[in-house]
Amino acid sequence: MVFLASGVGRPDVAKTVDRGGSDPNGGNPNPAALDSLRSSAASGDPRVRAEASYRLARELEREQLPAAALIELMGIVAGGPSQPFYSNALEELIALQHKLGDEYLIPTLISAEPMERWAALPAGAKARAAYLEAKVEHRKGNLAQARLLLDFVQPGSEVYALSRYLLGIIEIDPRLPGGSRPDRAIEAFRKVLSISDASQESLSRAQHLSILGLARTHYGLGEYAKSVEWYDRLPRFSPFWDQALLEAGFARFRNGDPGGALGSLQSLHAPQFEGAFQPESWVLTATIYYFNCLYGEAKTALGSFAEVYPPMADALEGALTASQDELFDAVARGERIPKPLLLWVRANERVQGIFRMLAEIDREIGALERASRSSDNTFAPELLPALQQNRDTLRQVGGRLVRNRLEEAARNIKGFADQAGIIRFETSKAEKELAEAGIDQEKILRAQGLHRPALPSDAWQYWKFEGEFWLDEIGYYQYTLKRGCPVR
Repeated sequence: MVFLASGVGRPDVAKTVDRGGSDPNGGNPNPAALDSLRSSAASGDPRVRAEASYRLARELEREQLPAAALIELMGIVAGGPSQPFYSNALEELIALQHKLGDEYLIPTLISAEPMERWAALPAGAKARAAYLEAKVEHRKGNLAQARLLLDFVQPGSEVYALSRYLLGIIEIDPRLPGGSRPDRAIEAFRKVLSISDASQESLSRAQHLSILGLARTHYGLGEYAKSVEWYDRLPRFSPFWDQALLEAGFARFRNGDPGGALGSLQSLHAPQFEGAFQPESWVLTATIYYFNCLYGEAKTALGSFAEVYPPMADALEGALTASQDELFDAVARGERIPKPLLLWVRANERVQGIFRMLAEIDREIGALERASRSSDNTFAPELLPALQQNRDTLRQVGGRLVRNRLEEAARNIKGFADQAGIIRFETSKAEKELAEAGIDQEKILRAQGLHRPALPSDAWQYWKFEGEFWLDEIGYYQYTLKRGCPVR
């Protein structure tokens, strides 16, 4: 798979952005200007050729053709620092990465360049280059190198908040040479939360993820009460709220609060989360009931799991027999894939990037084809094959991502189905043992009363749940449980 860049094979861009503003040519590029620059780019003089390619890239950007501009810029950078306008093209690529939100092509290109080649860039570009390369190294598992690169990102950079979040993720990773450093991870996450500069890129997202990072770090340390506190701080309706509800259920359970854990899971099972792919939630619900010897409720939870997820696995098994192209089209069109899995695959950031970039390439191909039909020019026939090739490559990449994501879902369902089977066996065994011992569990339960949950403060009100889910109540449910276990 190649990305065409002046004849040089490179990976593909996978994201774009709605740039806003009006197109100066009503969606059609300026043939005269682009043809002139394309002719100069064919010059035998290396400097003239490089300058023309660079100016052509800038003109393509101005004409709202960023995917085409990448082809020219990558061709210059691929030629190395001896190429005239190398530094200019590298700086422009870094700026274009920000505009496009490209997480693949440009970061990979930058990571292939030795650090000394971009060390002389302006501070902002250098910081972004370091952050992008750190992300690449992190994905490769080169954690020490990634951490070292993040030292180049200073507080004045627009990616400082994102870089601190990535640092926290690295510090908590047990694969880090010398072992994880939870104290440093907590410091990095808290630093993100202290930032208020509105110029920071994706600040809200970085802060929401840092809240999750703090909750997970404290959970890993066995500090379950602190973990719950951080999960509760995630803003309601955050893109990560459903994940926080699930994980808070685990933290509350481990903190000795089964009623709170069931409350978190009830929120997750509200109609507002219909279509969420959360097989683990029903297994955790059954586990909580099992540990409280409420075997009927445990079996009911397992029944809810069995009603939804094994049929989903069967449908998924049939879908995975299709080719990658067919799977990609099925996800794009919303066909053949069960809705929860469809939403789960589409929620993946890389898959979203593929869809956005394909839409951008299709738009640019259309603009170039219109220009080719309306005038006699040379730039469109040269750019169209490269864009078409990139489109084919992106579809291959997208197909692979979709298949990997669906195969991961299939493994998840199977794993939790196995766990559900174990809980079902242990539940039946426990019921049998109680019966053989002559223990009247109903009598144990009748001897207990149910009390209202304690209110955190006078500012709170108590409302009994009567089967209806209200938006302002979701996230605040609290169960009170009887315990069916005999006294030992």
